[in-house]
Amino acid sequence: MDRIWLKSYPPGVPADISIDHIPSLVALFEDACSKYAKQVAYVSMGKEMTYAELDEETRAFAGWLQSRGLKKGDRVALMMPNLLQYPVALFGTLRAGGVVVNCNPLYTPRELAHQLKDSGAETIVIVENFAHTLEQVIGQTAIKHVVVTPMGEMLGALKGLLVNMVVRHVKKMVPAWNLPGAVGFNAALSVGRKHGAKGVTLRHDDIAFLQYTGGTTGVSKGAMLTHANISANVMQAYSWIKPVVHEGQEFIITALPLYHIFALTANCLTFLMIGARNLLIANPRDIPGFIKEWRKYPITVVTGVNTLFNALLNHPDFASLDFSTMNVTLGGGMAVQGPVADRWLKITGTPLLQAYGLTETSPAATINPLDMHEFNGSIGLPISSTEVSIRDDVGSEVPVTQVGEICIRGPQVMAGYWQRPEETANVMTQDGFLRTGDVGYVDKNGFIFLVDRKKDMILVSGFNVYPNEVEEAIAMMPGILDVAAIGVQDEHSGEAVKVFIVRKDPAINERMVIEHCRTQLTGYKIPKHVEFRDDLPRTNVGKILRRALKEGA
Repeated sequence: MDRIWLKSYPPGVPADISIDHIPSLVALFEDACSKYAKQVAYVSMGKEMTYAELDEETRAFAGWLQSRGLKKGDRVALMMPNLLQYPVALFGTLRAGGVVVNCNPLYTPRELAHQLKDSGAETIVIVENFAHTLEQVIGQTAIKHVVVTPMGEMLGALKGLLVNMVVRHVKKMVPAWNLPGAVGFNAALSVGRKHGAKGVTLRHDDIAFLQYTGGTTGVSKGAMLTHANISANVMQAYSWIKPVVHEGQEFIITALPLYHIFALTANCLTFLMIGARNLLIANPRDIPGFIKEWRKYPITVVTGVNTLFNALLNHPDFASLDFSTMNVTLGGGMAVQGPVADRWLKITGTPLLQAYGLTETSPAATINPLDMHEFNGSIGLPISSTEVSIRDDVGSEVPVTQVGEICIRGPQVMAGYWQRPEETANVMTQDGFLRTGDVGYVDKNGFIFLVDRKKDMILVSGFNVYPNEVEEAIAMMPGILDVAAIGVQDEHSGEAVKVFIVRKDPAINERMVIEHCRTQLTGYKIPKHVEFRDDLPRTNVGKILRRALKEGA
């Protein structure tokens, strides 16, 4: 397809980018730490960390990893919310030559075991609130080195003590755990400082992240995102925002978890490159606490998902914030709803603009021009060095305005799925395009519009839920004959999981199903609706017709 979108690019945005000047993400990180050394990089629970301090702490963590024998390419799992420990462990791992494996802190033991075994990680950094989950499965994994950190460990003695006391004893958020040989985060940093960190030569094709996703099936697999993939996406995003941001002066608020690819590339990496301050929100579900933190600082940039924006808008204190410094609001991870965008503009005076991408595209593929004044329903224009092709079921490109599968080619597209060449081949075309499984079209001005999802994936508050996984978990229950899962509209989370069950044991009820799911699935994957039926619609070969269930839901 001709790059017709270039005519709609905002002034100053290039058609193509280059990463020849960025050897690796470590070089990008070290350049930022040198250039903005005296400026604040992160703010968490009132504690500030400068770029110089971030440089020092990450070097210490890299030293600790190397003292434990970590070699280039070894995987390190990180399992924590947005705390100061996260960027320290993240960049420390990369500086040591390791590969970051991001883990959702809310994983059940089954989910965590799969990811640790599949990645082959031998080291994990985990916040103590979730150490009991690791305890249950560590024997099934290759994990040899464990760092367990209290939430407040990097906040200083008094503040950290108060935070940890509240978390442990007042809110009782830390179940008992026992992991022999585990060390504390500060203790690891102390060892690392004494050991020192050796520089590691990294190339563009070295893997930086194994970012787990269901892809087009329910089997969670690691997208191999190289230093080139992520560096390219950072430069693509930087080229897009450069005309509207001021280097060294931006203050971004990060409520999306940094283990999610959207916040990882956008908030953590792109805005680090321009010397921004980054306010970390550890618990975005605590909307009053979130607003209270926001009120303290002159925020200029906000990223989030539709459900987060909606929750903020529906809180009575949100409208009283000072939005005079704000200049960019970007939504991704799930579709932004028009009414939410309209309310956001009315209250904040800043348009809520959509972006689109996948874990497999590092993630940004399309972004709306940041000089737009209102929501347009589009997921944006293909960003610099990115091609979009709309294709039919046999792989032929369709004309402008005709609906088909959205396919993407660019330097940000993953190297493939970790140790799954067949899965990789299933999503990549012979001419190098990634088949997204999403259906949409390109209008005459080059804007991309998302129509529907070709795959059965359910999107709950920006997180992927795959029916196969939910169905498998429920099928484990004694007395279940058959089960099918679909997504249904939900005003709070965009979509919610609904399951249809054929019972073998008539005594099984909705409460029993939900309680079972709580032991097998992360919270957002748990069905919100349960319907019992005598049978389920099927094809002539016996495959359950989820589409028929969705149409009747």
